[in-house]
Amino acid sequence: MKTGIIIRINGPIVEARQMEEVGMLEVVEVGELRLIGEVIRVRGEVATIQVYEETSGLRPGEPVYCTGRPLSVCLGPGLLGTIYDGIQRPLARIAEGGAFIGRGVKKPALDLERKWSFQPIVKVGDELKPGMVIGGVQETESVLHRVMVPPRVQGTVKSVVPPGEYDGHAELCVLEDVAGKRTPVGFYQYWPVRQGRPSASRLPLAQPLLTGLRVVDTFFPLAKGGAAAIPGGFGTGKTMTQQALAKWCEAKIIVYIGCGERGNEMTEVLREFPELIDPRSGRSLMERTILIANTSNMPVAAREVSIYTGISLAEYYRDMGYDVAIMADSTSRWAEALRELSGRLEEMPADEGFPAYLPDRLASFYERSGRVQTLGGAEGTVSVIGAVSPPGGDFSEPVTQHTTRFIRCFWALDRDLANARHYPAISWRNSYSEYLPETTQWWRQYDLTWKENRDVLMNVLQEEVSLQRIAKLVGPDALPESQRLTLFAAEIIKNAFLQQNSFDEVDMYCSPKKQLWMMNLLAFFITRSQELIKNGCTLNEIRAIPDLDRMNRMKSEIKNDDVAAMTSLEQRVHAALDSIAREQLARASK
Repeated sequence: MKTGIIIRINGPIVEARQMEEVGMLEVVEVGELRLIGEVIRVRGEVATIQVYEETSGLRPGEPVYCTGRPLSVCLGPGLLGTIYDGIQRPLARIAEGGAFIGRGVKKPALDLERKWSFQPIVKVGDELKPGMVIGGVQETESVLHRVMVPPRVQGTVKSVVPPGEYDGHAELCVLEDVAGKRTPVGFYQYWPVRQGRPSASRLPLAQPLLTGLRVVDTFFPLAKGGAAAIPGGFGTGKTMTQQALAKWCEAKIIVYIGCGERGNEMTEVLREFPELIDPRSGRSLMERTILIANTSNMPVAAREVSIYTGISLAEYYRDMGYDVAIMADSTSRWAEALRELSGRLEEMPADEGFPAYLPDRLASFYERSGRVQTLGGAEGTVSVIGAVSPPGGDFSEPVTQHTTRFIRCFWALDRDLANARHYPAISWRNSYSEYLPETTQWWRQYDLTWKENRDVLMNVLQEEVSLQRIAKLVGPDALPESQRLTLFAAEIIKNAFLQQNSFDEVDMYCSPKKQLWMMNLLAFFITRSQELIKNGCTLNEIRAIPDLDRMNRMKSEIKNDDVAAMTSLEQRVHAALDSIAREQLARASK
């Protein structure tokens, strides 16, 4: 193992000489404590190292040990249900030695001594290519772990183990390539975190990532394999919204990255996630979740790499053919880590002190989302949902602005809505989704009028914005009946459809079927009421409909599968509007 000598220390940035043979992005061990670091610049014999641990007490003259490999994650069964730090050290195993992470502590990411029940699906003589599945392991009750041939490895199966229990050192099968080289394939493989895992091809996005949140699924949908951002100031509900998405979204695997968040907030996540019940399986949500905890008091350099660690783990499960969702909370703290490291590297700052390559780093993260055909022939997706914490809720700051260049779904959180206890506090004024064309085709399979009904509701909300300004000046009673109806209908949409109670057993999740029914009923009520107002009806007559209160409470009183209650309310609302129309016609005929 070649060694260098430390010559300069500047916080997490260390320079060492006698490093002529070191490679870019190579992992090194710094000082007598062998702190983990990564080479980020090489000039002649001097290498600049980014250290992922606290460097206090480190002195010039101490050695630097080269490892000859890039910063990589260990991939294999045992990832699910584990809590890691930013460089994939298991926090539970580290905690066995005390409440604090000691410097230079190295614990294997996965337990190689643990035995897994392996069921092979290949036989001697089979031709295997990269990414093909050789067998399965029941990693948790909820997830079957498919053991795959690593990328860049292929050949003919020369031997394969029989079904049974094996530990991490076992050679499950041996492949021989055309040159006669034999390569063993086991449970575990390594992959460099800054390099995206290969796929056979990228596929067009065609299906929404259903979340059970009506404002998301109906108004601002995210496609499976898409990228979204949740910007919002302090206290607007970013973390709560991401936790709701993690629990309810239609993804098989969840990777939650706590990147630079406050320790107490991350503690809540670590305590609550193991207690959350997966609504689909009835088991712990942790059985299909990986948590990466890198709080604001941890070394800043590890915060920078944590999102690459998380998305590398997500791509691994994508290659098995699963739908994976990543929650990154928050990319603003990650960008602040970039800014600090850039300052210590004495690089020229750009907007608000952030490095000029901030857009490039954001792109390298978000572009790893997508729907792909894997090397093994399966289909998998990685959906990325990144929280952004703009200072003071200013969406014009650099991180938010650059993020919008690389995502197609923008869920802007509104402080006024959050203060009014309207959750999720996603603003229908400032949010947008460019996945509407793709997701509309999917929704039309179940309701041909989905897009038209959505437009009815959105038009009412947009008209209400301008009418509110006028109403504040002259008062709502001075407006004509048609405009008063718009204000009235907008309140119903906000209260009965957009607002959800995450503590209500019925309303915490809204099925696609119930969403379609609610939207149909509201769209019919609005369009029919507009016709009645146009023909001379008054708003007071519409307000007097006895089932309006029931319609306002339908989100929490009617269960997702209660078809009888849905049909009953719909018939009563239709009948009430028909009655008003008949009375109107009778008055006109006199």
